[in-house]
This record gives sequence, structure tokens and C-alpha cells, in this order.
Amino acid sequence: MTATTEINPPEVTQPRFILRAITVIGIALSLFQLYAAGVQPLGLFFQRPIHLGFVLVLCFLIYPVFGRGRPRGALGWAIDGVLIATSLLAGAWLPINIDTIANQIFPRDIDVWVGVVTIIVTLEAARRAVGLSMTLIGAFFIVYAFAGGRGELPFLSDWMPGIMNHRGYPLERVASQMTLGAEGIFGIPLGVASTFVFIFVLFGAFLEVTGAGKFFIDLAYAAAGKQRGGPAKAAVIASAGMGSISGSAIANVVTTGAFTIPLMKKLGYRPAQAGGIEAAASTGGQIMPPLMGAGAFLMSEFTRVPYVDIVLVSIFPAILYFGTVYLLVHIAAVKQGMVGLTAEELPRVREVMAEGWHFLFPLVALVALLIAGYSPMRVGFYAILAVIAAAAARALWTFVAAGPTAMGFVALCRRGIALTLEALELGARNAVAVSVACAVAGIIVGVVGLSGLGLKFSAMMIAFSGGNIVLALILVLIASLILGMGLPVTAAYIVLIILVGPALTEQFGMPVLIAHLVVFWYSQDSNVTPPVALAGFAGAAIAGSKPMETSFQAWKYAKGLYLIPLFMVFNEEIILGGPLPVVIWSGAIAILGLTAFAAALEGFLWRPMSVWVRLLLLPGVVALFWPDFMVEFAGAALIVLLLGMNWAQARRENALAGDPPGGPISLET
Repeated sequence: MTATTEINPPEVTQPRFILRAITVIGIALSLFQLYAAGVQPLGLFFQRPIHLGFVLVLCFLIYPVFGRGRPRGALGWAIDGVLIATSLLAGAWLPINIDTIANQIFPRDIDVWVGVVTIIVTLEAARRAVGLSMTLIGAFFIVYAFAGGRGELPFLSDWMPGIMNHRGYPLERVASQMTLGAEGIFGIPLGVASTFVFIFVLFGAFLEVTGAGKFFIDLAYAAAGKQRGGPAKAAVIASAGMGSISGSAIANVVTTGAFTIPLMKKLGYRPAQAGGIEAAASTGGQIMPPLMGAGAFLMSEFTRVPYVDIVLVSIFPAILYFGTVYLLVHIAAVKQGMVGLTAEELPRVREVMAEGWHFLFPLVALVALLIAGYSPMRVGFYAILAVIAAAAARALWTFVAAGPTAMGFVALCRRGIALTLEALELGARNAVAVSVACAVAGIIVGVVGLSGLGLKFSAMMIAFSGGNIVLALILVLIASLILGMGLPVTAAYIVLIILVGPALTEQFGMPVLIAHLVVFWYSQDSNVTPPVALAGFAGAAIAGSKPMETSFQAWKYAKGLYLIPLFMVFNEEIILGGPLPVVIWSGAIAILGLTAFAAALEGFLWRPMSVWVRLLLLPGVVALFWPDFMVEFAGAALIVLLLGMNWAQARRENALAGDPPGGPISLET
């Protein structure tokens, strides 16, 4: 999920006892999280530090100091041994000393130095698990807190513009802000990672080890494989299904792409095109309810909007995104004269459902419990139990049908225990990167709150945009792209919403939930936007294509990431609701606008489009964003007229060619 699903290279250099230690600690962390989620909820000053301690130890075991492909050696063991010991200290200090710390006015020297150690090991863990950029950004904010007349680095205040200047803070204040309260490392980002995010990452791990991924991919192929460009359309559908349980763009690429990209290439898509389609479709997994990566949980915490409400309002925008990718894929298939796969090459829906229908039960239970009002953490706990129950019931049914024996039952039990332990370990491994990223994001949140940087950044944003909301959104998009080059989606969203959120809501009057959704959607663009497009690079690796060429293809197919947030801003009804006719109108013009944009981009819908038609479509699309009904109506009328002409011309050409109406270049559903 940004709860990222980690892609683990072979750990050939790790000694066996380290691999076993990783397994034991990972299982222990998952069991601790299950206990806190479903048996006995813990206070934040117990849950968060203990979770971080586990994660830091796992991080330093999984990622050796000199890189995962190199042996540690004596020096490496000395460094990592110290870091593992200090990680245990960082996780245990606050829970053990909570009464003393809570009852004192000023922090003790020992508390300050433990805080310094916690900050250092957290930044080093981020370097290993997330990347150097995350560490540098966290360190920059620490230095910024020190830069001022009263801080540890007063000389740096001369290097900062006037609006960025602040009084500066001493080491004691910064360390206590970061580690002795709920506004730094142990703040909201880590709180979300240690509760909701982890439990749903674990839920995804249980689905993965029990075979749900193959079920969703086969179901997508059975549903869309016969259509033109069938594998590409199956990639879109499968990525939507996988994204609903994974929430990680890169994980979606490597799981669904391993099947879809080779078949797309076989059908006639260029390698870069196949990799780009998969990357664009997989990026939608981050915005697809019910999980949406970690975004829905973080938004719920930041906005105080119930989680289930965020999920519900996000369904239509997610459908718009996948619909846009699907349409672009279809147009590309028709333009290149592709056909679908034959029935013999595809799985049958009935057989797929007979084999894996039980995987739908946990998802139905998850949605039902959310609607019933259970907390997301408790819902995740019960959803995991539902996965275990469904998989066990299916295995028992198969065992009984095959003729039960005592030896067979023992083997079945061993298999079940092995899969359970594998899922517990996998869930813990997959949570390491996102938890460490959220811990460093907590440092950023703490410094922003301490220094008032958020308000200053908002003032700069207003000055640069001149009060124009469109320019402000372009600035947000550029900032999200720059941040996304070095940060995971979750961390980029947290940093960006802290910096620009106040300006969007207070100065530009944007509703809080829409501001968060816009920033979250724009934070996804680093997956598909060159020069750093992580999902695009993953797709290129599978497709055997050039990374930059693949990334540009992904960028083209993922254009909905940029347009749909604009509809949220200028047509608030699709998110916040309103009179039914207004909601229907807003939804209809959103669909119309995205269809017109896709057609203008490709120069094709039912038939090729002339240049003048494509040029006229663009002002029609722009008019749909205009906050005036008559302008919207004029834009919609222009688009309908131009697309209607395209359809009529295609119909005439089909008739002259002897094809049935809506023949080979008709849009398929």
C-alpha cells in the first residue's frame, strides 16, 4: 500500500540466522498489530513507539548498511548492531517512561539524548528503505528548525529569505518536539501507518499468499480478453481489482504486468506501449477504493471525515480514471487494427469463479463492515479473519472431495500454518518502507508546526499565483512532481498537504476534503511522469523496453490524474453532493470531457479525426471546467456536435465499405 508492497530481491548474502530472525520478528510484529487491532487497543504512546521499534529492527536486518547485494562484514555488523540496539531503545523508551515524561515540565537530559538517537536511526532507516532523498528532506527540516537567532545554527538565518526566517529552536526543544509528543515522529502519519495501514497491508498479504491475485487477473481476462486489445483492457480491470487490495502502483505492475505485458506484446502493442499501459492502469490502484493506498486513512485523520465517507466519494472519480485509461487503450487497439484473444486462449468466467469465488467473501465482508460503521482497524482485523476462514473452508472442501486421509489432513494443516506464517512475515516486510516514510514525514510535520512554515509557504503560494486558482493548482502539480521524484506517494501527499493545504482551503476557499483529494491525486503523478516514473520503470523492466519511452507512454495514458482533480475543484457536486440534477449534470460533463480529451489526444474515436476537429475539441473541454452553467452547456454542445460528426462519418464509411453499422471501428463496451 504506499502501504507499499515491497519487491524483495534474493537475499543471497544474508546468513540463515538473519533470515530466521527477520521471519520471527516480522511474525511477532504482525501478531502484535493483530492483538492491538482486534483484542486490546493500545494508547498512542504505546502503539506507535513499539511499532516503530519493530520496524526499525526489521529495516536494519533486511537492508545491510552497504546495500542488499553486499555482505556486511565486520564493520557492517558493528554499525548495524549498534543501530539495532538503538532501535530497541527508541521503541521501548517512551512506553517504559511514559508516566515520568508525562508528569515533568521540562525534558530530562536523558530524554533529549534518546530523542536525538531516535531521530538519527529513523533518518538512517529511511535512507535504506525509502531512499536518500527522504533522508535529505527530513534532515533539511531539522536544520531549518535550528536556523534562527535562538537556534543551534543562528548563522543560517542570514541565508534564508525574509519570509522564511524564524526565531530558531535549541536542541532540547527540537528533540522533545520530535519524540516526546504527538506532533513529531510519533504523530499522525506514523499513527496511521501503525494502525490502519499496517492492518490492511497484512490483509493484502493474506490475499496474496492464498492466490487472490491470480483470481483477479484470470477474472479480468475472462471478462475482457475477447475484445480488441483484450490483454490491455484486462490489465486495466485487473489493476483495478488488485489495487483495491494492494494500493501500490509498483506492486500492481509486477503482479498483473507479469501476465498482461507479454500478452499485450503478443497482440501487437509495442513494448513501451504495453509497459506504459500497465503502469498507468496500476497507478489507479492507489486511488481505487476501498483502500486507496494509505490515502483514505490519512485523509480521514487529517480532515476528521469518516473513512467510509471518503471511500464512497472516491468511487466515481476512480471509475472516471479507469474509464479514461480503458478508452485510450481501446482507441489504440482500433487504430492498430487489433483483435482480441480467442476463446481457447482465455479462461472461462464460470471456471474462474468456481475456483476462486471464495476470494470475494473477504472483500464483501470488508465493505459491509465499513458501511456498518466499524472502525477501519477493526474492519481490517475481521477481514483478515474472513480471508483465513474462506481459504480454510475452500481447502477443507477440496480435501474432503478428494477423499480424506489422516496423512492428508496433517499435510493440509501444515500447509495452512505455513501460509499463515508466510502472510504474517510478508505483511511486516511490506510495511517497513511506508512506516519509515511516515516516521520521517512526522519529523516534517513537527518542524512545520514548530516554525509556522505552513503559513509562510501558503503566503508564497498566493504571491506566486496572484490569487488565481488555476495557477495555484499548477504550482501544486509541479511541487508534487518534484517531491514525487524522491518520496513515496504517501510521504509526498503528507508533505504537500501540510505546506499547501492551508492556502487552498483558507485563501482559495476550496473545501477541505476536495483540497486533500486534489493533493492526493496529484501526488500519484511521480509514478508515471518522466523523468522519474517508478511504475513506468517497473513496466519497462518487464516489457524489455526503454524506461523513458515507457514512462512517456504511461504519462499519456494516465492523463486522468491531471484532469479529474480539476473537475473536483470546479464541479464540487461530484464529491460533496448537491441537488440531484446538478450532480447528474456534473457527472455527465466529466464523462463527456474525458472522452473528448482522449479523442483529441489520439486523433481518433469512431474514425480518424482531422486536425481542425481536434483543435475545436480542446476549447470545448476547457469550457466544461468553467464555473458558469451557460459556458459549460456551450462546451458540452460543441463536443457532442463534433463527436456526433465523427460517429456519422464512421457510419457512412462502414455502409459504403459493406460493413454492418458500428462495424470494425465501433466502440466496444
